[in-house]
Amino acid sequence: MTARIGIVTVSDRAYRGVYEDLGGPAIQEYMSEALTNEWTPESVVVPDELDAIQAALIELVDERGCSLVVTTGGTGPAVRDITPEATEAVCEKMMPGFGELMRQVSLQYVPTAILSRQTAGVRGKALIVNLPGKPSAIRDCLDAVMPAIPYCIDLIEGAYLTTDESRVKAFRPKGK
Repeated sequence: MTARIGIVTVSDRAYRGVYEDLGGPAIQEYMSEALTNEWTPESVVVPDELDAIQAALIELVDERGCSLVVTTGGTGPAVRDITPEATEAVCEKMMPGFGELMRQVSLQYVPTAILSRQTAGVRGKALIVNLPGKPSAIRDCLDAVMPAIPYCIDLIEGAYLTTDESRVKAFRPKGK
């Protein structure tokens, strides 16, 4: 079965077409390198609006059947940065360890990583992960959390994801 992975770019400027979406393609490129199973990207670009972000997350999980949804953008402290709030509003369970690890890793590169509010949560049989908007930070953050993502999705009964172990080694308990 082909896994569906949602990719949500949250950006007023990219939504209006005045700014090239770099985050969404960076996520898709990363997943193409890291995953060995068949998967289909379900990409959307939305403005920094609570209703639009929530609607996109709900549609990707509930209607398009994504087991993993990865967002980029809207995780800082600026007035219009509301991706974590939208994620929290649509999730049944929050997974704060994802954000904690991403900030810890990002602090090795930039002291302003403490300003980031990345988070993750579970909606139904899908994991939603908020990433920063910068492509290099997206890669750093996914390198940190990707080892845990396939097993998390196993636990919530989503699609079975396999990784290229030369790129990222997914952790699964023995016998899983």
